[in-house]
Amino acid sequence: MHDPRQLLDPEVDAAAKLRRRGYVLDTDHLSKLVSRRSSVISEGDQARAESKKAAAEVGAAAKRGEDVTELRERARELKNRITRLEEEQREVEAELHEFLLGIPNIPLDEIPDGATEEFAEEVRRVGTPPEFDFEPLDHVDLGERAGILDLGRATKLSGPRFAVFKGAGSRLQRALAQFFLDVHTGEHGYTEFSLPALVTRQTMTGTGQLPKFEEDLFRTGVADRELFLIPTAEVPLVNLHAGEILQLEDLPLRYTAHTPCFRSEAGSYGKDTRGLIRQHEFSKVELVQFVEEERSREALDEILSHAEAPLRKLGLPYRVIKLAAGDTGFSAQITFDVEVWLPSQGTYREISSASDTGTFQARRANIRGKGKDGKRAQIATLNASGLPIGRTLVAVLENNQQADGSIRIPEALVPYTGFAVINPDGSTA
Repeated sequence: MHDPRQLLDPEVDAAAKLRRRGYVLDTDHLSKLVSRRSSVISEGDQARAESKKAAAEVGAAAKRGEDVTELRERARELKNRITRLEEEQREVEAELHEFLLGIPNIPLDEIPDGATEEFAEEVRRVGTPPEFDFEPLDHVDLGERAGILDLGRATKLSGPRFAVFKGAGSRLQRALAQFFLDVHTGEHGYTEFSLPALVTRQTMTGTGQLPKFEEDLFRTGVADRELFLIPTAEVPLVNLHAGEILQLEDLPLRYTAHTPCFRSEAGSYGKDTRGLIRQHEFSKVELVQFVEEERSREALDEILSHAEAPLRKLGLPYRVIKLAAGDTGFSAQITFDVEVWLPSQGTYREISSASDTGTFQARRANIRGKGKDGKRAQIATLNASGLPIGRTLVAVLENNQQADGSIRIPEALVPYTGFAVINPDGSTA
């Protein structure tokens, strides 16, 4: 959550920066809320001082044997006024808090203008897309022909945008998750967590999913207890430290987890409805870092390289783009997308996003830092997909298909799958 003083600081010019991402900051309303809160706090402090003085006068007059009726009435009026002012303060602070929760992060100056991917800045391409001497199939045709993917039965069980995997398909999913976790824990120094998939409203609010994205979340309630299914492990990983003070000498903290993810995909009807690109339920390995605010931009380059590493090891061609201001996520101040090549579409599609949220999430979740000298510091959080299982499986199937209908498994993955080829009939070798 933002510091309202920063939002109103002419030198920061937050309103102009937020306009780059299509958000119009109502500075007049914000100024009135801040001014009202300041006024109420000041009046409350004055009333408490007067009340303390009145109580002392009542005591002194009583000791002298004087009539204290009027003094007591004055003291009672002051206490009633304090009660009213405290209630007014709670109301204005709640209104200010709600207003601030709806304001997205301020984009960094370095990211390009624009509202869609066409305005993104390409940073690099890695690998060469494969060339086929036959018409490549998409992952749905490849998977269903081999009997390792069944979308029809998934629809029967749960409706559209779910998937059932079988045999080598299930083994490949499990292998990808283990491979990603081994790379990130063994080579990049991340600590692995196992986490709940159901979290509270407060937890969702801490990372910025609420209140803005409520319609895109799955919500459940048991015995009048509201819980949300996580859209990404970023949510519980960041909020592990909600309300805590981190010791600066322990930073950076690097966390990872493999979890199911749930998204209603509200507003995306008809988009990528075929196959595994856009599912209501999928699994993903997530990366999160906690660093000092001054290190966040450096840490972003690092976490991006960590997200890219599995793609390099799997030999999958991809590119990295820097998103435009209007296409950057609500909580991020800068985002790099990693897009993998999909032969069936003849283009690159998003497989990971690496974002620096600056202090945005830490402020919302009340995560602070402190050095050995007792000096307080701001904490920044970063996140990246490292990687989603389903979309990576799509890329593996499509980029490694053969003319005879078989699919070759990348060499780095063979120790995890136990096979090097998926044959057209679903058998392995």
